[in-house]
Amino acid sequence: MAEPQVEAAVLFADVSGSTKLYETAGDQVAKAAIDQCIRIMRDCTDAAKGRVIKTIGDEVMSTFPSADAAADAAIEMQSAITELKPVGNTKIGIRIGFNYGPIVEQEDGDIFGDAVNVASRLSHVAVKGQIITARDTVMLMSPMLKSATRKITVIQIKGKAAEVEVYELMWQQSEDATTMAASRSVYRPKKTILRLVLQGQEHLLTDERTAVSMGRDVTADLVITDRMASRSHGKIERRLDKFVLADHSANGTFVTVEGDQEVVLRREELTLRGRGWITFGQSKATATDILEYHCE
Repeated sequence: MAEPQVEAAVLFADVSGSTKLYETAGDQVAKAAIDQCIRIMRDCTDAAKGRVIKTIGDEVMSTFPSADAAADAAIEMQSAITELKPVGNTKIGIRIGFNYGPIVEQEDGDIFGDAVNVASRLSHVAVKGQIITARDTVMLMSPMLKSATRKITVIQIKGKAAEVEVYELMWQQSEDATTMAASRSVYRPKKTILRLVLQGQEHLLTDERTAVSMGRDVTADLVITDRMASRSHGKIERRLDKFVLADHSANGTFVTVEGDQEVVLRREELTLRGRGWITFGQSKATATDILEYHCE
């Protein structure tokens, strides 16, 4: 029986700067601060009549009945977290991407579909303090919210023939804040390197080499020998100044960020941060192949 398809606004919000927070404040203090952010994002979702689908590490994924509801929740999230006091020398912030469109709801409550893929991609375009959406979603907003948006770039999303026009929702009202928001730019990604170590061999993702495929197939860039891995298991690619891990496997991809609990990706994406370990089809505790990564 086919799973029902509906339309909804999908929102991804994640804590920016969490790696630095763990380094400067320590694991317990950092986790408590991030947990507080997650609670705020959950509360804002509930207040806007949304539904939290799941949390992955320091990221929340939610759905809303309309583009306006998602925008309202995003503004409330940013406003509330901006009011939090710094933790040590670190000011916590979040980045948000949302998109309205068709989704498919599974029996376990999870969702997938075009709107999910686009929202996830938009959240990776956003920087700390930004709310990002697409033109098609802006066109569904009320006049007041629509007037608070501006086009900032266009991006190509895998699986979509046409480029997606990216808009920023200007949620801060003061002149100083608006100037600060306007100074952010998705056109100026920082120079970053992802260092990968597998079976004693080092691989680098840089400006020149932007993606690696992983799997048991001998044609993969990183050949995985673990019997639980899929032939085409997944991919890591650079998106602006971030590195994103995408799972395409049957048994999932297990990720342990240093200082965090292990999470499992199942046909999902995760932005890598700090230092950690990736295993294929089974937990790090039992895996035969362990891919270590360092974001630099």
